[in-house]
Amino acid sequence: MTVRTLDGLSGRTAIVTGASGAFGSTTLTLLRHLGAEAVGVDRKPAEGVLACDITDDAQVREVVPEAVERLGGRVDRLIHYAGIGPAVDVGAAPDADVHAALEVNLLGAWRVTAAAMPALARERGRVVLVASLLSGLPVPFAGAYTVSKRALTAYADTLRVEYGTHIGVTTVYPGYVDTPIHDHSRAAGVGMDGTVPAERVRDTVLTVLRSAAAPRPPRDVASTGLGQSALRFTRHFPGAVDRIVTARLALLMRSGHFSDAEIARGLRERHSAAGPSAPPAT
Repeated sequence: MTVRTLDGLSGRTAIVTGASGAFGSTTLTLLRHLGAEAVGVDRKPAEGVLACDITDDAQVREVVPEAVERLGGRVDRLIHYAGIGPAVDVGAAPDADVHAALEVNLLGAWRVTAAAMPALARERGRVVLVASLLSGLPVPFAGAYTVSKRALTAYADTLRVEYGTHIGVTTVYPGYVDTPIHDHSRAAGVGMDGTVPAERVRDTVLTVLRSAAAPRPPRDVASTGLGQSALRFTRHFPGAVDRIVTARLALLMRSGHFSDAEIARGLRERHSAAGPSAPPAT
């Protein structure tokens, strides 16, 4: 990707959520370098980043208008990165981690978009929502993240239908990127490191910026060529995805993966009881 493909961002105004994180901070820096005005929102304030807990209705109602005001009352682009990825047992009752994932990953984006919508619609702006390839490719112990990100894609689709006369909507699907969002699963002993192909922060950031700069908003786009192929495959062949993931998980169990993780104890027991030759459930 050349800088020329990002020329459409010069003179734009943008709000970025999750702006103190790896993706958001890099995006803010590049937006400003490209001649856009940008304001971030994040629980962790920084230079050019307003303190805001996007799970708090009152804070969103207060901070988003402040961000719009700082941008001169105009918002051309709203970019959503804010997200968390707790490790959970999807067979257990939803706990605080599950609720937090839904509040941040889905409802946080919904709240901020709603607060910014009057300004976005006036400017015929664009919303870029960062989902995940895991929205269509489930992996163990990422259930809260997977469910929230799949719900986010449904929100994007519905937003496009209801508000597509006045705003553009793009959903970006990164793969595995080594950022602090994985700290929780690593601490629980169920990190994905080494089990899936890795992408770089720049892959996602440049994909988001390209989507924000394009004359017409792309609908769904992954961060890499391999990711784009995976996105198409998971969309069109969900049954095959189930079988591949099930077979891959069985191999991981036999190789002792997750052997030290307490959260995986039930999974290990179920695979042991099923036996090595048991076919995947259908």
